[in-house]
Amino acid sequence: MAAPSTHTMDFFERQDQARRSTRRLIAYFMLAVILIILSIYIAGITIFFGFNVNADPELPFQWWNPDLFLWITGATLCVVVIGSLYKIFALSKGGEVVARWLGGRLIDSSTSDPQERRLLNVVEEMAIASGTPVPSVFLLEEEKSINAFAAGFTPADAVIGVTRGTLQILSRDELQGVIAHEFSHILNGDMRLNIRLIGVLNGILVIAMIGYVILSGTRTSSSRKNGGGAAAILAFGAALLVIGYVGVFFGKLIKSAVSRQREFLADASAVQFTRDPDGIAGALKKIGGLAHGSRIQNPKAEEMSHLFFSDGKHGKASPFLSMRNRKPPVQTHSAFSFMATHPPLEMRIQRIDPSFDGTFPAVHFPSKKALETRDPKELAASAAQTAAKSAASAPSGGAPAVPLIPMIPQQMTQLFGKLTEAHLAYATLLLAGLPSRLTARVREPASARIIIFALLLSHDSKTRRAQFQLLNESKDPLVSSETTLEASTLIDRCPPEARLPLIDLALPALRTLSLSQYQDFTGLVEELMKADQKIDLFEFTLQHILRRHLDPHFNQTRPSAARYGSLTPLTHEISLLLSRLARAGQDGEEQAQQAFAQGVKELKGSRLKLSWLEQEDGFEALSKALDRLNRVTPLLKRRLLRACGVCVSHDDQVTLREGELLRAIADALDCPMPPFLPGQTLRSAEIPNSKSQIPNKIQH
Repeated sequence: MAAPSTHTMDFFERQDQARRSTRRLIAYFMLAVILIILSIYIAGITIFFGFNVNADPELPFQWWNPDLFLWITGATLCVVVIGSLYKIFALSKGGEVVARWLGGRLIDSSTSDPQERRLLNVVEEMAIASGTPVPSVFLLEEEKSINAFAAGFTPADAVIGVTRGTLQILSRDELQGVIAHEFSHILNGDMRLNIRLIGVLNGILVIAMIGYVILSGTRTSSSRKNGGGAAAILAFGAALLVIGYVGVFFGKLIKSAVSRQREFLADASAVQFTRDPDGIAGALKKIGGLAHGSRIQNPKAEEMSHLFFSDGKHGKASPFLSMRNRKPPVQTHSAFSFMATHPPLEMRIQRIDPSFDGTFPAVHFPSKKALETRDPKELAASAAQTAAKSAASAPSGGAPAVPLIPMIPQQMTQLFGKLTEAHLAYATLLLAGLPSRLTARVREPASARIIIFALLLSHDSKTRRAQFQLLNESKDPLVSSETTLEASTLIDRCPPEARLPLIDLALPALRTLSLSQYQDFTGLVEELMKADQKIDLFEFTLQHILRRHLDPHFNQTRPSAARYGSLTPLTHEISLLLSRLARAGQDGEEQAQQAFAQGVKELKGSRLKLSWLEQEDGFEALSKALDRLNRVTPLLKRRLLRACGVCVSHDDQVTLREGELLRAIADALDCPMPPFLPGQTLRSAEIPNSKSQIPNKIQH
């Protein structure tokens, strides 16, 4: 007997699987539309002859009527396609639309509310540890149940939403387990699939809605006049209503089957991320013991049911919870359990905690008085305990003065989309070690801009004077050379590897700017970068991160879909990318050409005719090249990123600056790359153990 496969899918294979799931969904959708067309045609031809509408009484019954079939086919396709595209287009603005539809309120990134601050801290830690931009977080204030969701097309426009019950009932470890589950959906490519499911079902639902409108209108008119025509229209409306809802029924079956499997994967990933099965298991158990369960009261909960952490429609507590020694089925689905978008609570918990006996603890939503009298120090103590736990589990030691990362590029791609306990501990300690004044400012919209400006200040005195003049001429009264220099002083007290996390931390605050403020901000960023008449690697990295994660929000641009199944049409873009990376990673032109040749060799199976670019194009050309390369399939991105790793590590080392550029390129390709951990070796794709060098304390 063959041994069972131990292969674990990496980030790119999971993304490719999600892409194949989307293709299967489209195939099912097309099959459903064909069946709907045939059903409407059969109903139409039967009603047409049955009620003898506008027909000769002597005309014999015929099943095949080409004109009627073409008319029904065209009308049905128009209705279904327009209905689907309308919904998908409405959701294309990102996860924020979904959050607001569900009644969410954007949590201010500088909030002083202890519970909201705890939630944002957990989200920030997860984002930095996974290499994704820090998402905006929404609170469903009217929902007393325990639930959460992640929504968006890509990590760039993703949002996290949680209910009031999640915020007020769960401990920090349980909250971390829930957020880790949602980050798994972000990393596994589930969000785009979920939104397309909403669009597909809406297109089919429109058929039923048209039938309902016909029925309503015909009943009114038929009360005033009788005739075969009115009866036929009434019957046809009823047929459309039935056919539409039958189509929706089978569409929901597909949605539920896809969703249930993704939920199991997200649960397992959350345990892997946190190494704390009690966290997510505890959250699921509290759902079972809470009277509100995981039910979402918002009327759009049914449409969005597959987005949630737990079943948002049927999740409710059993009436037998007050009875002792009972093991009630808390997640009370209907008899058609195959329609459920989530597996039963008991099954999910037992996969995480095999010792679970089915008994749920009694959980009550805290009273208003209890919430008002809750000591904020309790939440602070919880955060301190988490930091202590991270310090205990994280590798210790001091970071090297000039960080160098030994690298085997062929194994580098195992890190993408991979969030580990070590990365989470590293992110927690890094954030805890930042000066408190700096973290407070980076979360304020006005001062977050100043932090970005401070990151761009040059060490050259002449260039810095020119930058100070630009800052003092700014239209914003809060921006000046003095405030920027003060922020720069705080940044200088942080380790170099804190620069990218600071940019990520600023993103939620920067998203709250007005359009005019954002335009002034990006204009000043560009002027500060060009103050010395050149752009270095870090400046390009910073600008590209800002453009990639803020432009879609302010300019309402739609995310690009995979278009290229081959690298052949993109030879110039790949040549430009590898040439730029080779020069960035090597000191001399000869060494750079050798690094380029190694990168080309990594892509040898693609039969590409890549050429070394003697004249270096600007960073703007590189940015445009990355935009096109982002439209290749996930498995091609893996090969491309391996070639990039070869270029920057031709000397077997990667400096911090090169690592930042590599992570920016990965980010541009929608491939989140966790931070390199000091002491991490990629020769075996290992995460550092307790003897590796990760700073556990950053001097203030």
